Amino acid sequence: MRLVHDADHLAPFAGCTLVPTMGALHDGHASLVRRAAGRGRPVVVTVFVNPTQFAPHEDFARYPRTLDADVEIARAAGANAVFAPPPEAIYPRGLDAARTEAAAIELPAVATVPGLEDACRPGHYGGVCQVVARLFDLTRPSQAIFGEKDWQQWRVLDEMVAALPARWPGLAMEVAPTVREADGLAMSSRNRYLRPEQREQALGLVRALQVAASAQQPATAERLMRETLGDHGLAVDYAVVRDARTLMPAGGFERPTRGLVAARLDTVRLIDTMALPVCR
Repeated sequence: MRLVHDADHLAPFAGCTLVPTMGALHDGHASLVRRAAGRGRPVVVTVFVNPTQFAPHEDFARYPRTLDADVEIARAAGANAVFAPPPEAIYPRGLDAARTEAAAIELPAVATVPGLEDACRPGHYGGVCQVVARLFDLTRPSQAIFGEKDWQQWRVLDEMVAALPARWPGLAMEVAPTVREADGLAMSSRNRYLRPEQREQALGLVRALQVAASAQQPATAERLMRETLGDHGLAVDYAVVRDARTLMPAGGFERPTRGLVAARLDTVRLIDTMALPVCR
């Protein structure tokens, strides 16, 4: 396996399956690599902590940088290369220009209307689309795999690619199931910030989603999710039932829906999601 910093050295991996990450890899990321391995094409993991998707008050500076460990996890999972570019390779005109460009990106409705991450983190999806588009341009993958925990991000990026078929012809987008700890907590690079006593509280996210799965109406599910999060001492950003494709409010369970939750424990912000049963 190769560690690549210069995009000029990516030529042998053209047509790869790409696993974009911000590093701090865990078994959730490794599961994406394992899913991609053995498909007859190279597997490339990108590691880049993208500044343009963080607001000034967010945790960009303290986001974990663990490249050596990331390389070993990627290697063990079956990756052929880790692409860890310097900032100037992604944003050759500098960070100020990059932030201006990110703010001007025309985003799909699923990135601006639902009132989820788009409301909690203004400007976030401009930065996400900007960096992922740049990584696609540099790596030229035939396929890209993302985890379902960041469901709104997945929908945004899937819409972005669908809207630009000439830019990335034939690029197949795939979403893979969330990997969870034995107790149900969704794996996340931010879990390492949790103090021991907060670890049990964090289980409120998955428990809220499990409660929602038994509700007969979306409004009931949302009420139960908020109550469960509150019972665990979590500060709720949102706890909603949405159409799985549009992320707009769901009137019932006749179509595919998802429960989506975001909550905070002090400075640690966690998200989770789960598909809800159809026509129960």
